[in-house]
Amino acid sequence: MKTRKEAVSNRFVKAFERLGIQSLKAIPEMTNPSFSSVPFPKSASVLSKRDFAQTLIRRWVWKMVIATLALMAVGSATRVMNAGLACPDWPLCYGQLVPTAQMNLQVFLEWFHRLDASLIGLMAIGLVGLCAWYRQVLPTWLPWASLGALFLIVVQGLLGGLTVIELLRFDIVTAHLGTALLFFCALLTIGTALLPYQPTGNAGKLHYLGLAAAVLVYGQSIIGGLVGSRWAAHQCFGFSDLCSVMNTHIFGVVPPTLAVLLLVLVVWRTPALSPWLRGLANTAGLLVIAQIGLGVATFKLRLQVEPLTVAHQSIGAALLGALVCFTVLSLRDFQAQRLATAQS
Repeated sequence: MKTRKEAVSNRFVKAFERLGIQSLKAIPEMTNPSFSSVPFPKSASVLSKRDFAQTLIRRWVWKMVIATLALMAVGSATRVMNAGLACPDWPLCYGQLVPTAQMNLQVFLEWFHRLDASLIGLMAIGLVGLCAWYRQVLPTWLPWASLGALFLIVVQGLLGGLTVIELLRFDIVTAHLGTALLFFCALLTIGTALLPYQPTGNAGKLHYLGLAAAVLVYGQSIIGGLVGSRWAAHQCFGFSDLCSVMNTHIFGVVPPTLAVLLLVLVVWRTPALSPWLRGLANTAGLLVIAQIGLGVATFKLRLQVEPLTVAHQSIGAALLGALVCFTVLSLRDFQAQRLATAQS
């Protein structure tokens, strides 16, 4: 004989099917309830609104991710093309929104870099607005995460202004890059957390290994930014100066490389793992190989081929992003595994 709870549950399922919702598995929170603080919906309209809100915000965030990756690539091109001070004032460029009279390649790079950053800032404000509007049907962490992302992009903008005002002072330029990478990681964390992911419960504690690899890659990226902001490679090649800074970056590639390769090996040896996690681990392995190859080519050519330098820094950001996504998904898998163990 069915219990009253089972009868009520069956009526909910039938009601959802009449509304065109064929399976509760299409809803991320139903497959992974531990990841969301939103309780079971009391009506189909609440369910539909929550699904719509999370899909809208997820797509919004992933557009910001792409724009931020492009922003870092343009910023790298701006540096290697000596265009960091092509616009001598801030926030305008030659006192204008669009400096048509002074426009050349260097001015365009710096101007477009600022334009992209401004658009991302507006999108961050929009993200906070969307999270506030739909806060009743969203996980409780999401509005706070959007505020954190907005704070990072505001700091990033202020550091961008200081790089011009302080005439590309190396510590400010390095902090500018570090904040951009943190903002990029924050967006990836939000976007990946909202993906309709189906956990298998077999990831174990892979998220610790993914996080360690991501931290090491972030640190190596900061050292690389310091090499670039101090022009350490050029100084070492030309005057045998600042070679210690460049050598730190060269030998610093070993820890993150070993961490990524260890991650790939453990993932290969883990049975019944989610295809998402396998794909991200394999992507990270390929990216670290490509990154080392680009680094060697850049070093051998003594930074004379600007596209190689830009690609080197962009691949580094993509590698960090793949590790962040892996860490978030493996954490979701671990939470699902822990919930299943608690309920058994």
